[in-house]
Amino acid sequence: MMRAFVPTLIALALLANAASAAPGERDRLNACRALVERAAQTPGAASDDTELQKCRQMIKEWTLRDSRMSVDEQGRPLR
Repeated sequence: MMRAFVPTLIALALLANAASAAPGERDRLNACRALVERAAQTPGAASDDTELQKCRQMIKEWTLRDSRMSVDEQGRPLR
């Protein structure tokens, strides 16, 4: 009985590890904010960089989404 349980346990451990390896949406947003901030502080930075444009778009979408939300990250009412 224990031998049947071990592969299942290993599979669950690998799945949990893989799930935690990918950054969440909030982590990507924070990374984008940092990238845009660094680009703004760097004189002569390429403003047409595709990664920078993607980050600006992501920040814009998050701003619009957050403005429509009625609860914060912990589920507490904002108003």
